[in-house]
Order: sequence, then C-alpha cells, then structure tokens
Amino acid sequence: MAKKYIVRLDSYERGQLEQLVKVGKAAAYKRQHAQILLKADIGPEGPGWGDIDISEAFDVSTRTVERVRQRLVEGGLEAALCRAKQERYRTPRLDGEGEAHLVTLACSEPPEGYARWTLRLLADRLVELEVVEAISHETVRQVLKKHHQTVAKAGMVHPA
Repeated sequence: MAKKYIVRLDSYERGQLEQLVKVGKAAAYKRQHAQILLKADIGPEGPGWGDIDISEAFDVSTRTVERVRQRLVEGGLEAALCRAKQERYRTPRLDGEGEAHLVTLACSEPPEGYARWTLRLLADRLVELEVVEAISHETVRQVLKKHHQTVAKAGMVHPA
C-alpha cells in the first residue's frame, strides 16, 4: 500500500529537527516526534526508513509514526512536533443555575426514610424536578466536590 503522507524535509526543517534532538531540552514526545520525522524523511539527506523500522527503533506504534507524518503534511512542522489538541468538548450537564439548585437540594432535609442524601437520590430528584433531562450520580459528585465548602457549612457530609 502506498503511503499517503510523504515526509520530505528541506534543509532548514532538517536543521531545526536535528538541533532539537541534539540539544535535548525539549519535551520527550517532541524529541521523539523529531526523531521519527528525521528517519521518515525521503529527501536527499534523509534515510527514508519505513514505518515498521521507525516504530521498532523508537519503541512506538506504527500508528504513531503515521499520525506524526500526517500532522507534518497537513499542519506543518510545529503541528507535527506538538501533541494533537482535544477536539471533543462536552457541554456541562448543569449550568450555574442547575448547580445552585443541586447545592440547595443537598443542603435541605433528606427524603423521608433516609438519614442523608445520597448521590443517586440527588440525581434522581434533579430529574424529577426537571432541572435536567438526565444526570449521573458521578456528575452530581463532581459538582458537590466543586462546591464542597458551601455544602460542608450547611451540615451535609461530603460524599467524596
């Protein structure tokens, strides 16, 4: 199968990468990515190693080598040396108003038959009151942990 992302470094890029590897002051992953690019270079100065050879030499997966090559071609040298940015972001289940509602609920009297609020009871009550459509007990725990001072002053023992 032909490689889709070919690494051809010019002399300036090659010099930058060699300097990065020689100085050794960069983060380990940057140094490793520089070494991968130097070995993958099929230009006149590069050895043009295959992905399998590179992965064995630097003890990384072949997929890592492929990703570094791809980032070089698509984003340039700086993008290839840095870690990929997280693209996934989830909007929080509870906004400020929802968090306030949760803290108020946690500081209130527990339901009849219970000595204290549990995380699952709080999550279920938030759904019953239609504050949120659905919420896990772990999300409730994280919000209460964030507001630990407020909840502790009200007398609820923090469940984390």
